[in-house]
Amino acid sequence: MRAAELVQPGRIRLATHRVPDPAPGEVQVKIGAVGICGSDLLSFSSGGIGGAECHYPQVLGHEATGVVVRAGAGVTGWRAGDRAALEPALYCYHCEFCISGRHNICERVRFHSSAGMPGFLREYVNLPAENLLALAPDVSLEEGTLFEPLAVVLHALKFVSLQPMETAAVFGAGPIGLLTIAMLKMAGAGRVWAIEPVAHRREMAIQAGADAAIDPQAVSTAGELARDTGGRGVDVTIDCAARQNPMNECVETTRNGGRLVVTGIPHTLESAFNWHLARRKELIIYNVRRSNGESHAAMRLLRERPTRFRFLLTHVLRVEQAQEAFEMLRDYSDGVGKTVLVFG
Repeated sequence: MRAAELVQPGRIRLATHRVPDPAPGEVQVKIGAVGICGSDLLSFSSGGIGGAECHYPQVLGHEATGVVVRAGAGVTGWRAGDRAALEPALYCYHCEFCISGRHNICERVRFHSSAGMPGFLREYVNLPAENLLALAPDVSLEEGTLFEPLAVVLHALKFVSLQPMETAAVFGAGPIGLLTIAMLKMAGAGRVWAIEPVAHRREMAIQAGADAAIDPQAVSTAGELARDTGGRGVDVTIDCAARQNPMNECVETTRNGGRLVVTGIPHTLESAFNWHLARRKELIIYNVRRSNGESHAAMRLLRERPTRFRFLLTHVLRVEQAQEAFEMLRDYSDGVGKTVLVFG
């Protein structure tokens, strides 16, 4: 089978892998579409993520959909031809965190596309049956890849704890930021600001539902939001940026007693943080790790609001164009929003 392998920072090659048989309890899926996540891009650009270095050759991709080929022994409910979205995380289900319902921080979690665990940029994959979610007939394979980042956003919104008409600032208008803006407005937010240095992404933020989009390279974000909120600050800030660390700007722009939710994964392992201002404001700070049971809700949203999120999908390329796709995302070129790679 074909597979796109990251062989060094900035370089992907197409390789051929063996197709193993599905084990008991597993379903074999022919991959149809894979969305490129910001964490994939971070691995591509810098050779690792969050202190974990890539193991070369490494297959990236964890936002995938496909078609069932066959099922292993003991599997019921899935048959050849069924379309499915694929959950990338494998949990132990026995540690204290799994038992308490916090599977996303399972102490023995394995995650497809992380170091030593090949992702979905390969033509076939065998997964436990519980890692498949049925894809609605009117949701395309490409659109279905949005379920995974949308689930992350839904998980983050639990920490946001949005009250009707509360204000919010979203730092970073990549796919996660754009989905966050869309969901904030759907959840009843008042005014939402997007903070994004890339011009075409500011335009997409307005399309997603932002009331204003600020270029942080042109004006002072803290100054703009202080002016717009009468000096109060916003109720909640969500850091969805990965390249530039905006944490201190988040602290500056959040009101006293507000919430700061960190969804983005920064490029650097450590960064400066203004703890004294955060302390004086008594900010509530949350970190987000992936999602935890929100995938079914994400699938329902894609089924019931299919046109709401399609604007993100700006590029659909063949897996043979993986190098081009990653470079385009790295360079913010061609008006790129969300890029999906497909297997023909």
